Amino acid sequence: MGWNSWDCYGTTVTEAEVLANAEFMAEHMLHAGWDTVVVDIQWYEPTARAGGYNDSPPVELDGYGRQVPAVNRFPSAAAGAGFGPLADAVHALGLKLGVHVMRGIPRRAVELDLPVLGTSSTARDVADTSSVCSWNPDNYGLDHSHPGAQAYYDSQVAQLVAWGVDLIKADDMLAPYHDAEIAAYARAIERAVASPARGGRPVVLSLSPGTHLSTAHLPHLRENATMWRVSDDLWDRWEDVRAQFTRMARWAPHQRPGAWADADMLPLGRIGIRAERGEDRPSRLTGDEQRTLLTLWCVSRSPLMMGGDLPTTDPGTIAMLTHRDLIELLQHSTDGQEVLREGDLVVWTARGTSGGADGARYVAVFWTGDEPTTVRLPASSVGLPTVPGSRGTELWTGDDVTTTPAQGPTTSQAELVLDVPAHGVRLVRADHPGTTSQH
Repeated sequence: MGWNSWDCYGTTVTEAEVLANAEFMAEHMLHAGWDTVVVDIQWYEPTARAGGYNDSPPVELDGYGRQVPAVNRFPSAAAGAGFGPLADAVHALGLKLGVHVMRGIPRRAVELDLPVLGTSSTARDVADTSSVCSWNPDNYGLDHSHPGAQAYYDSQVAQLVAWGVDLIKADDMLAPYHDAEIAAYARAIERAVASPARGGRPVVLSLSPGTHLSTAHLPHLRENATMWRVSDDLWDRWEDVRAQFTRMARWAPHQRPGAWADADMLPLGRIGIRAERGEDRPSRLTGDEQRTLLTLWCVSRSPLMMGGDLPTTDPGTIAMLTHRDLIELLQHSTDGQEVLREGDLVVWTARGTSGGADGARYVAVFWTGDEPTTVRLPASSVGLPTVPGSRGTELWTGDDVTTTPAQGPTTSQAELVLDVPAHGVRLVRADHPGTTSQH
């Protein structure tokens, strides 16, 4: 659970903006579990601009071809300090620091033929110049038949870890699926974390972008990564949110601690300040669409990465992000799964596992249609008692919910009746599914 600079600042985020978001998170969101701030792409590019990438960017490197923060944007990185001072400041707030990297080795390192630390090889020796990212000009892939390729990743990750980085978002890894690159990066993290200086503190490996990612890769992903995207970039468009229903229905049954399918960032609050797409704006998703997004991400147990600028995001969005019952569903539930899909109706269920939700039954009733509707569901189809009178709470509104006798000639069976808004959701928690009302 954290914040990522991409949706609001694109390639151009500054140290001051990262710290402002970290300070806001520590004060207003840490209590609810939000604990990570991530500096996204091109923190090493001094001429980065909003809305795209420069050709042949003059990326800043050390003498071994490893990216270092652009000092004009991250002034505390001067004199070779790297992200160390920023990590110290973030850690002092009780938070963790994440950074983005591209797959492979910088093209500029290859042009300069810089040495690979600890080897007799150079960047030209280890680069695979035929392997390039289709949308970003920064790097070449690595030739993993050459031992210097692993050594380069080892040195890059060792430097990030020495700075105090807690999460690495490795991009251009999954589409197409670069199994050798992923395994090499995971190996580099394992080696760096084992160093005495790290003290055993783990590093999260997050893989992107996830376009057309297949569950056939699940064993390899679980072995090498902590979290992985299951889609291309998601923005504040209803069609993007709606498309995630199918993907998360496919991935949710496989969720487990330490190996999480990631439905992508939350394009909520104030986004587009200097981003890749669109102008400075509040999220274009309606309130109901935002509640749908958050409910789907939590019932499917996706990681949560907020994309909007926290200090300038409206208080209502912050309240949604720190909603106690929603976070309880995310952190303390199991068996989240889609149990019904008929036309515009999608229903998910999950079971509470601890705390106040121990033994609870969650029912998320989504309506993806363009007009509001009334949904009637047999109680038995969502794991509720078949006798009318089972009680629960609709978590977004706080309203009491009670199952009622089904309509028709047989009224002994219970049904759940809910009014659901367009593109909206009703999230019901039945704390004691076996109980019934007394009237």
